[in-house]
Amino acid sequence: MHSTTGDTGTRLIHLDAVGGVAGDMFVAALLDAFPELTDRVMADVAAVLPDGCGTAQLEPGFSAGIRCLRFGLRPSDAPHSHGHADHHSHGARFADLRRRISGAGLSPGTAAQGVSILTHLAEAEAHIHGVALEDVHFHEVGDWDSLMDVVAAGSIAAALAPAIWTVSDLPLGSGLVRTQHGLLPVPAPATTEILKGFSWRDDKIAGERVTPTGAAILRALCDPANVRQGPAKLTGNGTGAGTRTLPGMPNILRATVFEQDLNGGDEAVDIITFDIDDMTGEEIAVAADHIRSAPGVIDVTLQTLTGKKGRSAYGFQILATPGSRDVLAPLIFRETSTLGLRWRTETRVTLPRAVGDRAGLRIKTATRPDGIQTTKAESDDLASIAGLSHRRTAAQAAEAPTRDHKHE
Repeated sequence: MHSTTGDTGTRLIHLDAVGGVAGDMFVAALLDAFPELTDRVMADVAAVLPDGCGTAQLEPGFSAGIRCLRFGLRPSDAPHSHGHADHHSHGARFADLRRRISGAGLSPGTAAQGVSILTHLAEAEAHIHGVALEDVHFHEVGDWDSLMDVVAAGSIAAALAPAIWTVSDLPLGSGLVRTQHGLLPVPAPATTEILKGFSWRDDKIAGERVTPTGAAILRALCDPANVRQGPAKLTGNGTGAGTRTLPGMPNILRATVFEQDLNGGDEAVDIITFDIDDMTGEEIAVAADHIRSAPGVIDVTLQTLTGKKGRSAYGFQILATPGSRDVLAPLIFRETSTLGLRWRTETRVTLPRAVGDRAGLRIKTATRPDGIQTTKAESDDLASIAGLSHRRTAAQAAEAPTRDHKHE
């Protein structure tokens, strides 16, 4: 069942790690749930893969009798060559892969999300091997199909933001896994380093059940403290399968999509604030965009300030879902020059609201206490229309049917 559009409320996505979590399983499950994202994801993947290394493929199949999708790289038949910047599947430096993702001209938010996933991997490897972050040398992620998984997952996360992600207890697995460093215990050291704080279960089925790439995706998207609270409407689900066959059970990751009704009233939010006086306006804008696209972020606002010694400064205020601050703090420290953050939890009151589509644009409709509905077209959709008068005409067409009319 694909996820429907035009539902009200906050999107909640729960990942059920039946067989485990790997990058390809995550991408397949989410594209099964949101097939409308397939073109975007495939275009982003194509932009980072070098010519001749292959193409991404999404194929239907079955795992233990359950319909699913599988995502992978179809190798090219033709031999291909690489420039000095194109490290082949024998390994790549973190800095090189980050540069490749950041410079690929991807869909909005994809690069920031992809680099976030990659950074979680690099930080774990740096800790395990005792090297500086910039000196981390990947092997498994140096494979083009693993880099493809990172970028595809980043594209999906950016397209679905702001969603709240949760995950089930993770299957522990057992035994050894063969890597470029030789045989390593399962879960791999990078996996356990990345997923500190997550809950695990032992279902007595051996093998690697959660890969380092899968772990990095979970860390980038899920706060282990997040749990779904209150009633929510099931709107869709998707199933992605791995390549292994597990004894007596499907090797799948299931994504279940809910919409939590926004009936107005009080709700808790996290407020994160900090000030910057040593970044340019261009750098501030880029940092704000990257933070705004992160999971859990509701809104980012900026204020111009006068700092100490009369310096011009910018004040950031980030509105986020409860529990997001531990995930957002590392991102903020990476994207800005700030040396510290302030945070607090506040209560906000919201009106009942719904999202939908009209006249080819996404719209948001709010119902006010007297029953009047007000509708606003999504500014990102209007931005793709050339000419101020055309944008205004399009907005009026999308907003007019319910603008300032009583809700019957």
